[in-house]
Amino acid sequence: MPSVVNEINFQREVLEACRPVLVHFWTPWCGLCRLIPPMLEKMQGDSDELIKLVSINADENFKLANFYRLKNLPTIMLFHNGKLIEKLDNFDSRDRLYTGLERLMNNTLSLQG
Repeated sequence: MPSVVNEINFQREVLEACRPVLVHFWTPWCGLCRLIPPMLEKMQGDSDELIKLVSINADENFKLANFYRLKNLPTIMLFHNGKLIEKLDNFDSRDRLYTGLERLMNNTLSLQG
């Protein structure tokens, strides 16, 4: 289950994390955004100790959304050692969403190897 992160705890929960962090920017009105948490949790499987999943409501955290220049929702970002490694934000179908998330999860696991 993803942790809920906001502008107040973003530094501690994401940038200072000791493992890779997948950040899911979403809004309540975004239909495709609702598909992501179950997909990420399924892909995460037994790697819960290696990958941290967090969720950020872009409407309620406008400063973060603006700082990371969100153009589309959902947006998934991979952070490692306080740095943005990859950003996925252009999903036009469920299949492309799944393929992008699968690739990102594999890249995340390889950071731990």
